[in-house]
Amino acid sequence: MIKVGITQGDINGIGYEVILKTFADIRMAEMCIPVLYGSAKVAAFHRKAMELQPVSFNQINNAKDAVANKVNIVNCISEDTKIELGQSTPVAGEAAFQSLEKAVADLKNGVIDVLVTAPINKHNIQREDFHFPGHTEYLEERFGKEGDKSLMILVKDSLRVALVTGHMPLADVPKNLTKEKIIEAAVRFEKSLKRDFRIGRPRIAVLSLNPHAGENGLLGSEENDIIKPAIKELQDKKVLCFGPYPADGFFGSGEFSRFDGILAMYHDQGLAPFKTIAMEDGVNFTAGLSVVRTSPAHGTAYDIAGQNKASEESFRQAVYMAVDTFANRVEYDKAYADPLKKLYFERGGDNEVLDLTKDDE
Repeated sequence: MIKVGITQGDINGIGYEVILKTFADIRMAEMCIPVLYGSAKVAAFHRKAMELQPVSFNQINNAKDAVANKVNIVNCISEDTKIELGQSTPVAGEAAFQSLEKAVADLKNGVIDVLVTAPINKHNIQREDFHFPGHTEYLEERFGKEGDKSLMILVKDSLRVALVTGHMPLADVPKNLTKEKIIEAAVRFEKSLKRDFRIGRPRIAVLSLNPHAGENGLLGSEENDIIKPAIKELQDKKVLCFGPYPADGFFGSGEFSRFDGILAMYHDQGLAPFKTIAMEDGVNFTAGLSVVRTSPAHGTAYDIAGQNKASEESFRQAVYMAVDTFANRVEYDKAYADPLKKLYFERGGDNEVLDLTKDDE
């Protein structure tokens, strides 16, 4: 079975709550081997504080010793770590980093197969070894090969939203938006849709930067100067991308459902409508790297920490997606390693089929 590494996230948030609720369903530990990097003592504290259902734990010192049908806990933080529910503390930041660091080391060494990260506080985790705006950028540095770049994709079923620019101030977006970056993001997006999601000929919608797609330059020049030329060049490369579409009408009209992927120019342009549609069960997926990493599409939620109010559905979906993506990559790579076998692909209502066993007509 696939070995799923899980980081504890911020111990003062809802991370342990959603983890414990997810694996209270014994079927979850039957589909994978979960390895939680954290503390059995902290897990017990959260379970007792909220009177959650019991979970079968197996305390280990090394993920290599993980067993099936239990939640394996690699104790990697101090047993004396202080928990202050709903509070951002340096102690919680240190514990979150220790969990992440250990899990990433095991992922790099092949001890675990995939990584699912519980939410962190992007402020209290900052330190000499973590000077990043989030998990995505940290993992890019740890796993990105020469020229590799990560791509943040938010996923719920057939809704997949990727970002050209990620965690940065809105004021910095226009100067960081270039034709080259749009092309690079779209190419990575298409590759992920093919390999990670097994979509043969993905259709990608590209959003505009300005209201009403710039109104022919009246409301901004980026569409004419940057985005449209990028789309044209992508189409010349046989990437099926279309646009630019004004974000408000695109989501409001439901037009997004016609595409396999949506490329947003900046963080809130993509995440605001996504979370409106999929707040309860959306997944954050880091594409473009050699490893699989997913996360629930929500934060630490300090305001409800310790109150047994958090839904575990997003975390559950993150586990499902990590397992599915790993399997998809294996199948995709296997097919391309032996290209003479019959290959099929399909997309939505197009019902396109590639059959290499037939002669040309």
